[in-house]
Amino acid sequence: MRKTIQTLILLSVILFLPNSAFAQNYPTKVGEKLGNGIANAVTGVVEVPKTIMITGRRHGATYGMTAGLFTGIFHAVGRSLAGALDIATFLVPTTPIVQPNFIWDNFDRETTYVEWRMR
Repeated sequence: MRKTIQTLILLSVILFLPNSAFAQNYPTKVGEKLGNGIANAVTGVVEVPKTIMITGRRHGATYGMTAGLFTGIFHAVGRSLAGALDIATFLVPTTPIVQPNFIWDNFDRETTYVEWRMR
């Protein structure tokens, strides 16, 4: 029991040192992830018209209105769920799953998904 308490005290001292790089960057990373999660959860529905426009420009209006619509619905659900996941796990600083990070970052680029990594 005593060894466990000593280990926990040592771990807490290491994590909360005011001059450590971890302590200085952690609040920023957590805040960015929470903001990213909220923005993506709310703006996921904008993926539908965005994907229709992108697909329509590449393959024509008819294809954009059909395949682009279904692809947009898929991306809307994906972005919203990724945002909800970021909100639920914002205390663990990871990189965003959805690229571009925000829907308005590069509106002419189709949404892609990447692996979840620590920042």
